[in-house]
Amino acid sequence: MREGYLYWVTGLSGAGKTTIGTLLYNEIKRRKPNVFLLDGDVARWAYNDSAGYTRSEREAVAYRHARVCKMITDQDIDVICCTVSMFDGVRQWNRDHFANYREIFIDVPMEVLIERDKKGLYSQALDGSAQNVVGVDLQLEYPRSPDLKLLNDGSEAPSKILERILKAFPEFDGWEVEAR
Repeated sequence: MREGYLYWVTGLSGAGKTTIGTLLYNEIKRRKPNVFLLDGDVARWAYNDSAGYTRSEREAVAYRHARVCKMITDQDIDVICCTVSMFDGVRQWNRDHFANYREIFIDVPMEVLIERDKKGLYSQALDGSAQNVVGVDLQLEYPRSPDLKLLNDGSEAPSKILERILKAFPEFDGWEVEAR
């Protein structure tokens, strides 16, 4: 049986992981039925919010995401997982356990993340009213060798970023983004 692809879309909060991952999901879904979108925030809800936000709790959730993705890809279903999961060990686990692993790092300068700050995480961390915010008071491990690194500082439309993803991987050879 063929194993599905795992597109591990990672970056800090506010990087655009869900926006870009959803565009990728919709593009794949147009061509084949077997695709699943796992968003880190939604998955936490599905896990019954059983884990907190300390480094060790975040790492446990990241491994949980990876194992759920493995169960799904083993059924020949492609998965787009949008998650902060900034841990070298988790990314290495993925490389060791998925035949079709694609790591996509969405990089955004901190000043842009602070400007976006839809959830108020960065402003709260910077004023001391919140703790365990990755990139502010919680150390992160940037991907050392992602399959694709994308800058999402607002200078490029998400649809253009999607085009770059489709051009980066051979399984999308010949795909064109549908005009919307």
